[in-house]
Amino acid sequence: MVITLVFVIFTALVFEYINGFHDSANAIATVVSTKVLTARAAILYAGVLNMVGAFFGTHVASTIGKGIVETASVTQGVIICALMAAITWNLITWYYGIPSSSSHALIGGLIGAGISKSGLEVVQIEGVCQKVLIPMITSPFLGFGLGFCFMVAILWLFSKANPSTVNRHFKKLQLVSSGIMALSHGTNDAQKTMGIITLALVSFNVLPSFEVPLWVILLCALTMGFGTMAGGWRIIRTMGSKMIKLKPVHGFAAETTAAVVILGASHFGIPVSTTHIISTSIMGVGSTKGVHAVKWGIIGNIVMAWVFTIPICMLLAIIIYCILPL
Repeated sequence: MVITLVFVIFTALVFEYINGFHDSANAIATVVSTKVLTARAAILYAGVLNMVGAFFGTHVASTIGKGIVETASVTQGVIICALMAAITWNLITWYYGIPSSSSHALIGGLIGAGISKSGLEVVQIEGVCQKVLIPMITSPFLGFGLGFCFMVAILWLFSKANPSTVNRHFKKLQLVSSGIMALSHGTNDAQKTMGIITLALVSFNVLPSFEVPLWVILLCALTMGFGTMAGGWRIIRTMGSKMIKLKPVHGFAAETTAAVVILGASHFGIPVSTTHIISTSIMGVGSTKGVHAVKWGIIGNIVMAWVFTIPICMLLAIIIYCILPL
């Protein structure tokens, strides 16, 4: 029924909006905590660049739509359950201020709902391993390592400079790095919902093959942008101040590192967690101040959320599929 397709698209856009405000911290937490921009200005800045980033290719959308579960086995019901599981987990982690991964929530939901419908054989093991599990493990280490090395290089280059002068210059540079970070967030996260909506259109035989329509890109870009502008303040506080006290030079290093990793992943169609990458980049940068500068107890809670996101969302999707009359 057409009404079912409309409901799927609506639910997907709800997820995209929640993804925007849930992950707004990824783009603006550092620039707000360093007082380079006011919260309102940072949100508007990030929201616009999130929209722009959404138009930078559809490689990640293709991975979500074709590389996680077998397209032929996906029904509207499977997509609804996947989205509802991801939305539920996002709201729970938002409420407790935990920067978990919206990407992994959606992937876990899709796998769980797919298994409920067609069994384990529906999961594309190679695609999940290469595009989800391996990057899930390696990208945080990459963010941490590159963040640490980049910050060490900056400290070495400016070792003889006046600290106040350095921070004044890096306040200007952080405007650029936060913009690139927001852009990179749009290139990866906005595409995930594009993939889900296109998958629904293929499942409903509206599209003959998996190719993301322009109207879907535009719709997801706008929804992501407005969601980002709503701002998830609980998570912004966790990432911007609770993990480590940041100065403009640290914000610049963390944002630049994270943006490079995310843009690279988007180019290769890898749906990485922007939350994982910016969080570990902040940790890597902060570690140059000494191990005691990083609040490891808070980070431990974040890591637990990372570990459990996919399995919990799989379980949520299975439960929802069993409950709903699909």
